[in-house]
Amino acid sequence: MTEGSRGLDPHRLDGRTALVTGAGGLLGPQHGAALALAGARVLATDIDLARAERAAEAIRREAPDAEVVARALDVTDEASVRRLADALDAEGVAVDILVNNAAIDPKVTAEPGLMHASRFEAFAQAQWQLEIAVGLTGAMLCAQAFGARMARHGGGTILNIASDLAVIAPDQRLYRKPDAASEDEQPVKPVTYSVIKHGLVGLTKYLATYWADAGVRVNALSPGGVFNGQDPGFVSRLAERIPMGRMARVDEYRGAVVFLCSPAASYMTGQNVVIDGGRSVW
Repeated sequence: MTEGSRGLDPHRLDGRTALVTGAGGLLGPQHGAALALAGARVLATDIDLARAERAAEAIRREAPDAEVVARALDVTDEASVRRLADALDAEGVAVDILVNNAAIDPKVTAEPGLMHASRFEAFAQAQWQLEIAVGLTGAMLCAQAFGARMARHGGGTILNIASDLAVIAPDQRLYRKPDAASEDEQPVKPVTYSVIKHGLVGLTKYLATYWADAGVRVNALSPGGVFNGQDPGFVSRLAERIPMGRMARVDEYRGAVVFLCSPAASYMTGQNVVIDGGRSVW
């Protein structure tokens, strides 16, 4: 569906279908709820169908009038992506909005007496390949399947969920443990997270220019850290590095998601919108 008509609320998404990958994660249900409340039909997808169904139910509780459907999708598997795209074609469902949200966000922990596996010197190639397959290759495969259909059928919108770590490096001091036995056992944010999120911004710029003449807009959203019951010491150290003095609430990215996916952003493509409480400014 092409974007926008004069005289209508440009933030509304009525008549559009939005597919959210990784819908069972922390922010997936938030993205889905924002789009559903704006009028979109939402396809909540996850590699784990039960997680997708829980996300869909959470979205329905907030937007009871919306059509919300859960689907299993392994973004790392080209055949899985193609099967879903073909199934939607057979059902007459065209995806107008793709939110590439699937990712592995490794938790920073340390096991006393062992070199922490997240440290660069010890980081396993298999883990590198797995995380890139989910967070970056998965976004490429979904854009390839659904974005190509948008380009053939008059346009659409792709939103890649990046991170403040797409524009700054991790501050490894945030994760230090005073009781670590040695420097080799200090936990760190793994290399994959930054590489993937920087890569998503690059993918965003590439696709934005590649499909500009086909009416497909492609942007990225880079959220800052979201509070989710983390260790109080970590939360305090991170808050000191954020001008607004706190982590984000889980629902604070909804407005940006709707804006970027709606006709209100009809002249915006290839951009990375950073919403991090000002952290990357310092």
